[in-house]
Formats: sequence, C-alpha cells, structure tokens
Amino acid sequence: MPNERERDDHPDEPTVDAVGELSKALETVERARGHLYAFHQLMGTADFTLGGAADRLAKAGHQAWADEIHDEMVGRNVLEGRWTFQVVEEFDDTYYDPFRRIERRVRDDLVGGRRHMYEARLKEERRSKGRPGHESAPGT
Repeated sequence: MPNERERDDHPDEPTVDAVGELSKALETVERARGHLYAFHQLMGTADFTLGGAADRLAKAGHQAWADEIHDEMVGRNVLEGRWTFQVVEEFDDTYYDPFRRIERRVRDDLVGGRRHMYEARLKEERRSKGRPGHESAPGT
C-alpha cells in the first residue's frame, strides 16, 4: 500500500537508490519490449519472404514444395493461437502497462514524480564542475 505521507522535496539516499533501482528495472523491461517488437517485425518479414520463396518455387516448377510451404508455414502461429502482434499486445496488457503505472505511482509518491533522480545525483558527484562539457544542464 502506498505511503500516505507528504512528499519530501529532498528524499533520503536509500529512497532515491530504491526508486532508481525500480526505474532501472523498468528501463530493462523497455529494452526487452523493444526486442519483442523487433521479433514481431522480423517474424512478419520472414513470413512474407517465405511466401515469396514458395511462389518462386512454384514458378520454377516445384509446385508440391510451394504448396507444402504455403499450407504448413505461411501465416502460421508463432505460439499457440497467436501471431506476434498478439504476443506483443498480451505482453503490453499483462506486464508492461501495469509495470509502468506502478513505477510512476512510486515516483510520484516518493520523489515528487522526478525521473532519473539517482542519475542526476551521480552526475553532480562525477562531473568536473566549471569545466566545458561538464555543465549541470543545457545552457548553464
């Protein structure tokens, strides 16, 4: 259950670290989701290429092979009952969207909605203050 306390403008280090870790987990899920979309697009391309290969086999006089490829493989589900768009949609609805919502709620409650607070603190610790290319923000 979310903490009902007032938001702290300056959250403590353990809170910033914990929220940073939560955001890091979400960033990893974002990357995984990108790979899932790449899988979706690659499988679509493969299916159309496979259909083209079957058509070429037919034109080359190999109708039986062309028919088998069309019947067995073109348009085939990648998982039981699912094409890749359905896998992507199910992932989004079942895991990705709920994760994004809870990560946002935690950030809103614990760090005033600020994103990348952990990284911002790291930047301040690691940059060489006053040196070109080490500004704290654009235009400073």
